[in-house]
Amino acid sequence: MANTYDAIVIGGGHNGLTSGAYFAREGAKTVILESRHKTGGAADTSAPFPDHPEINVTTYSYVMSLMPPTIIKELNLKAHGYDVTPFGPYFQAFPDGRAITVYADDAKKSYDSIAQFSKKDADALEEWERWMKGVSDVLGPLLLAVPPKAGSMAVKDLLASAQTAWKMRKLGVRGVGDITRLFTMSVTDLLNDWFESDAIKGMLAVNGVIGTWAGPDEPGTAYVMLHHSIGDVGDGHLGSWGFQQGGMGAVSDSIRKSAESFGAEIRTNARVKKILVRNGRTVGVVLENGDELHAPVVVTTIHPKIAFLELLDRHELPADFVWDIERWKTRSGVVKVNVALSELPDFTAAPGKEQQPHHTGSVELCFSPEYAERAFQDAHMDRKAATRPFVDGTIPTTLDKKLAPEGVHVFSMFTQWVPDDWNKEPHREELEAYADRIIDGYTELAPNFKGAVIDRQVIGPYDMEQDLGLIGGNIFHGELSVDQLFHMRPAPGYADFRTPIKGLYHGSCATHGGGGVNGIPGWQAFKMAKKDKAITKK
Repeated sequence: MANTYDAIVIGGGHNGLTSGAYFAREGAKTVILESRHKTGGAADTSAPFPDHPEINVTTYSYVMSLMPPTIIKELNLKAHGYDVTPFGPYFQAFPDGRAITVYADDAKKSYDSIAQFSKKDADALEEWERWMKGVSDVLGPLLLAVPPKAGSMAVKDLLASAQTAWKMRKLGVRGVGDITRLFTMSVTDLLNDWFESDAIKGMLAVNGVIGTWAGPDEPGTAYVMLHHSIGDVGDGHLGSWGFQQGGMGAVSDSIRKSAESFGAEIRTNARVKKILVRNGRTVGVVLENGDELHAPVVVTTIHPKIAFLELLDRHELPADFVWDIERWKTRSGVVKVNVALSELPDFTAAPGKEQQPHHTGSVELCFSPEYAERAFQDAHMDRKAATRPFVDGTIPTTLDKKLAPEGVHVFSMFTQWVPDDWNKEPHREELEAYADRIIDGYTELAPNFKGAVIDRQVIGPYDMEQDLGLIGGNIFHGELSVDQLFHMRPAPGYADFRTPIKGLYHGSCATHGGGGVNGIPGWQAFKMAKKDKAITKK
């Protein structure tokens, strides 16, 4: 009886912890199984520098947004250490000595900064932000919706489709047209409709390609930009992006502590070898050490290619579902570079090593959409690491004093691209050379940068796949492309967090709402199990 539970959760990342916390909160005897030596997955804080163990970094994911206030409140996360500080402006310096800075809370400063490059663009920014807010106010709450089974003629599915369509009524004819453009356009084309200066277009284009195997010229990247710009998911305004105090690992720790406070059992070094199925229904799992655990409900929060193609026998699944999962696109080309610095960057365009507002937000390296597109084509067509990678960078230690000693800073760099097959081999030498080029790129803008580097960590797609089970190194468990969104995520007919196996639910980032550290998929998987009355309590 020791290995008999009401619910088993596979995966101890933030979604698995969230799902397990909710099951335990409901009174279900719950166990969360994590294959690694610690929980958290990609929401992780670590000390990667052997010579400087006092310096911590946000290892993989690096900023917070989109976690619904409902989850934060119901799991009492703030009492368990959840503490996010909104960060500062978007900043991009240029080799000619100018810089553009866009503030969330100072329209006058943003206007003056953009006007250096184009008065027309400075005038357009306010209208752009108003337009984006109007679209995101409608699409944001859809992140909390359960996608309908589009095409199903069952009455309940027709009703769900009608309800989804009804929510879109506020957009009107013009608004629906705008949504269509966002889902189908490239971010380059969209920005060209609004702005003329490469300076502002380059900064905004970054959000259209984060974590995506596509350059800014590819259709669909406009939606990716919107996904990263939504601030309100329907149950309270979330505001801007922010830094978790103590790094992203502290987010996972807060959810873990919440789960444990409700009575959830958490096992690390507990890799699942097989999901047990009997007569079309899950009955538990087998661990690699041979232990069998039994429960009427199992939630998988790991990559769908692993969960459905490795942990299950394919004959237990419908052929069309297997076909869809086999073809699930999960390419990447992402490289995370964590750099420890002895001092803050002294930008030629904004001199000074003392902390200033531009140090506290996103410190970008992307001069134009063409700059980013060239980086993608290096990896995609030339099959080499980008000569000049683009970087979405932050310096969390400006607002989070828990990561490193006073005076030492951590520069967290989310960079792209390397070839999408670099998940198959380590490519260590090429990755180090790639990181050298990034350091040189920032040193062009801040001459003290290279000399301030204390140490660095370079994490490629191979590492992400081997260490975290992120197939292809894709941080979203699957690309945010038009053919893999909403009712298609991860397969037609199975976007409702259910699976073809009764009692088996899916709450990974490959489901709708995934794409960021927000807990929505794990929460939704629990809610669906509850709706199905699958939860029993002993």
